[in-house]
Amino acid sequence: MLSMIGAHDKKKWDVVIIGGGATGLGCAVDAASRGYKTLLLEKYDFAKGTSSKATKLVHGGVRYLKQGHFKLVTEALKERGYLFKNAPHLIVNLTFNIPVYSIFEKIYYYIGLFIYEFLSASLSFGHSKWLSKKRMIADIPTIRSKKINGGISYQDGQFDDARLAVELMLTAVDHNATVINYTEVTGLNKNEEGKITGLQCTDTITGTKMHILAKTVINATGVFVDSILKMDEPSTPPTVVASQGSHVVVDKKFLPGKKALMIPKTSDGRVLFAIPWYGKCLLGTTDNRVDKIEIDPKPLQEEIDFILNTAQKYLDPSPTRADILSAFAGLRPLAAPTEKQKSTKEISRSHKITVSNSGLVNIMGGKWTTYRKMAEDTVNVAARSGRLIHSDCRTKDLALHAFAWQRDPHDPYFNYGLDSDKIHALEQKHPALKEYIHPLLPYTFAEVEWAVENEMAVTVEDVLARRTRSILLNARAAKEVAPVIAEFMAKKMKKDDTWIKEQVKAFEKFAEGYIF
Repeated sequence: MLSMIGAHDKKKWDVVIIGGGATGLGCAVDAASRGYKTLLLEKYDFAKGTSSKATKLVHGGVRYLKQGHFKLVTEALKERGYLFKNAPHLIVNLTFNIPVYSIFEKIYYYIGLFIYEFLSASLSFGHSKWLSKKRMIADIPTIRSKKINGGISYQDGQFDDARLAVELMLTAVDHNATVINYTEVTGLNKNEEGKITGLQCTDTITGTKMHILAKTVINATGVFVDSILKMDEPSTPPTVVASQGSHVVVDKKFLPGKKALMIPKTSDGRVLFAIPWYGKCLLGTTDNRVDKIEIDPKPLQEEIDFILNTAQKYLDPSPTRADILSAFAGLRPLAAPTEKQKSTKEISRSHKITVSNSGLVNIMGGKWTTYRKMAEDTVNVAARSGRLIHSDCRTKDLALHAFAWQRDPHDPYFNYGLDSDKIHALEQKHPALKEYIHPLLPYTFAEVEWAVENEMAVTVEDVLARRTRSILLNARAAKEVAPVIAEFMAKKMKKDDTWIKEQVKAFEKFAEGYIF
């Protein structure tokens, strides 16, 4: 992928970003839109890690109010509003219903949601409402209703995390950034004073190596931030802890309708969501500290049990292990806790920025909803560290790639914004592309072709895990269709039979981590 730069290019970049997840891509959009010469390098694919494995919510975090994190909630609610304004084709205003079992609970949650709405100010998604028992059952037909007193509804945002990541990548490119996946940073170059002047990287597909010159380097590698810090200074102590959040996807029969269920208190003190998503029901999440940091974490058996056991207390019929279509886990990068914070759910989701003695800028913590603010703060620091010409942040009002208002919500390509017209045009030109890739998956071959030609998808996993969400919606179906996708991609990319066999084998192994 380094061929995108050119083997003999000696350009000195203003900003080089390591990491192609939510934060890194946000930094690329921010830096490039300010006019800085920007390069982003991602070791794997964009959003392969945590940034494609979220709970699919753009929200302030209702539960953080109870912990007193009003600043974080206010910031996140503002960012939710900016994102909805700048990418309406990617964000859905979703109704969440909270079941209550006493008048006291009803008042308690209503007050909390009133504060939540108040903090969003002019960027509110809508008013919270009292729900009668009859209305609650009508909204969530599968709710266990024996002891229910009614409910409270509120509005929040929903999105497809990997799709937003791809749109951010394309937005950065629209503003003249260079973004490259499958490129691993292997070393940092420094001058005699110990200041970073660039880095070394390797194309993990071709083996091509390069030295990159940079005025400033941003470490936006999420849970892997410490690996780059240790590359800079081996004695650096750990700066983040990883919290695993697991999810289960089941058939929509367990949550018919278009409204979500929020269970406000579970046995571990978290909230649990049941959310309609792409015609399925997504259940999650958990919050467990893990010591082993890996790119493809797997849900723990006890996490699956926790999600199903909690769901069984509220839903009838309730899902069992046999109903799991897919299960997935992501690792949240949390700023290292204090001694008083015994569990990961007590650690603030606020972000933290540091500058190493070498000038390396490190961004830690945060959450998807606040990616834009994290990027703004990080690029501000990087600009000062790299002594770049001052340029104001432009992203509060920056429309993302393919921005589109008033698109047809029934269009299967709704999330592509204005690019949906181009995908439909592909189908008109080649009618065979209208066919679905699998009877149990809502994606067409037109989307596969679009991903390869326009979205830097280079592996079967890129297509079935992130350009489409096949692996999350039905892992077995995704595994079954992998050979077909590999052959289709091979024709487009001029790959041989060996490549096809390697891709199928790799994806089948990958898919096993989602099948339970």
